Amino acid sequence: MGDDGSAGHAGPSAPQRDLPPTPRGVRTRAALVAAARVVFERDGYLDTRLADITGQAHCATGTFYTYFANKEEVFAAILDEAKQDMLHPGVGRVADSDDPYDVLEASNRAYLTAYRRNAKLMGLMEQVAHIDPEFRRFRTERAETFIARNARGIADLQKRGIVDPDVDPMTASRALSGMVSRLAYAVFVSGEVDGDGREYDLDELVFTVTRLWANALRFPDRG
Repeated sequence: MGDDGSAGHAGPSAPQRDLPPTPRGVRTRAALVAAARVVFERDGYLDTRLADITGQAHCATGTFYTYFANKEEVFAAILDEAKQDMLHPGVGRVADSDDPYDVLEASNRAYLTAYRRNAKLMGLMEQVAHIDPEFRRFRTERAETFIARNARGIADLQKRGIVDPDVDPMTASRALSGMVSRLAYAVFVSGEVDGDGREYDLDELVFTVTRLWANALRFPDRG
């Protein structure tokens, strides 16, 4: 379970507009967001123009401005959708009848699968964060959301006597979440390969990060 975190425009920290009040408006906005994602992933952030987005969405420029002030706003909307896609329940949803190791494994699989699905966008977010302080803050806030969620899950498992009670949940979450997210970036964005020059297998990644999480937190021996 991952994650590690301008003047003159409305960046990602600006107040989000309310969703359109009509079903047609909701559909139009969604179409613009989907079209913008295609263009950003195809052309890169700096080379994307509003005309490219509206052309991809088959709508007028005026329609775009009904929903977004500029390309920064629509890019922030895309990142928010990806965040919701990747923010799965995590280890905090372990019922008494559940095997916590199985829940941990399922959570890591969901995160890594979603990261792979959003890999191009994650690469773009890193690039934009290096040049735009607003998006850098957005990246940090996004990471803190994942870290806090995982810390709550660790604390719950500690209260129930399942994992090591002596580690600080937030520090442990920051270390372990960062490990998984940086590995995901290396594999799915940078395209790094294993020691034999092969692409990493998803099942192998899930097994490894789950074992590392479980060992670090001293999960019970599965027997």
